[in-house]
Amino acid sequence: MSQGAETIEAGLARLARLHPKSIDLSLERINRLLAALDDPHLRLPPVIHIAGTNGKGSTAAFLKAIGEAAGERVHVYTSPHLVRFNERIVLAGQVVDDDRLRDAFARCEAANGAAEITFFEITTAAAFLLFAETPADRVILETGLGGRVDATNVIAAPQCTVITPVGLDHQGFLGETISEIAGEKAGIIKPGVPVICAPQTPEAMRAIELAAAKARAPLTVWERDFTVRPEHGGLVYEAENLLWDLPAPGLLGPHQIVNAGVAAAAARACGYEQDAVRAGIANARWPARLQRLTSGPLADIAQAGQAELWLDGGHNPAAAEALASALGEMEAARERPLVLICAMSRNKDAKAFLRWFSTLAARVIAVTFSGGREGALTAQELAEAARAAGLPAQTCAGLIEAVHDALEDYVSPRIVICGSLYLAGEVLALEGGDRVQATPG
Repeated sequence: MSQGAETIEAGLARLARLHPKSIDLSLERINRLLAALDDPHLRLPPVIHIAGTNGKGSTAAFLKAIGEAAGERVHVYTSPHLVRFNERIVLAGQVVDDDRLRDAFARCEAANGAAEITFFEITTAAAFLLFAETPADRVILETGLGGRVDATNVIAAPQCTVITPVGLDHQGFLGETISEIAGEKAGIIKPGVPVICAPQTPEAMRAIELAAAKARAPLTVWERDFTVRPEHGGLVYEAENLLWDLPAPGLLGPHQIVNAGVAAAAARACGYEQDAVRAGIANARWPARLQRLTSGPLADIAQAGQAELWLDGGHNPAAAEALASALGEMEAARERPLVLICAMSRNKDAKAFLRWFSTLAARVIAVTFSGGREGALTAQELAEAARAAGLPAQTCAGLIEAVHDALEDYVSPRIVICGSLYLAGEVLALEGGDRVQATPG
């Protein structure tokens, strides 16, 4: 960093002070700002736009790896970050550096002037500016919240849209029912643009089908138009007049079979060949998605006690269901006492999340985290939710103490840290000797 240059964290904090507006879903503000920046979103490579409740990041990771296996330079926009804000913006395969990010922020702030703007809108505009000015062959674009009026939905003509599984989350902004939430997510569907749809509840599927029909967008649906199944240690992707043998996904858990299959269907819609899909499925990486931790202070403690240590950032009931299924498969392969070290945001349904582990986990050790837009449940509140879900629970002051406690009470346990991406960020920061960059969005 050049002498006197503002840190990224300081710049983010200043943006938040200048634009302290709460979430107000609309496209008017970002369209105005993008126009002042000479419309960088109109100068992007082909875009794959992804919405949904669960699996967006993993699907984006598979698609990034597929594009790179095909020799492409790939931009990626995701949120939130885990440790550093820069993670949200990948330019031609590389996380954006501080100097370019500072410059993009400064130009967006100058173009915006004193007008009202949300944090996510101005940082999304910065991402589009960087994408437009950096040569690449593809953009993988993940929505932040919802779809219809999400700041990313200014892309009028993506090459393909993807709807991952829709569940209950962010009801205060998106609606109280699955149907309402799915309707908001389906707002990324564009006239005539292919849509790839993951497994959905009947209510969500009806909303997505209605949106696709209104837009006359070709809709490709899991189990109706394509399917993926495990076979002989790998996967078989099957669609009409097509059968692909694929390797096991590089991301672990049975739910990743769905994400890999949806990514493969999107890749087909975008013209990728089988060899690129095969390599991308095998080589995809995405932190805090059933990630085995093997280094850092927490892993060192676990290894000394002959324990497994895993990290997962899932934070809603559907994500808990997927994680519980994966842990059930691990238990069937090798029995170990399961201990969950858990923290959750205040706006999440902790009891519904933890209920999925009532027959799997020996204990929940409740901790908390600092930061996060919504604030965290206290360890005591989370422990009470765990007991209400039928799980023995205790509280602990921090992550290191929680791992020690798990080892004191159980022999060679399987320890899983879960419940929040904010908690996952703290774990990865601790692993790397870093600290989490707190942001308001």
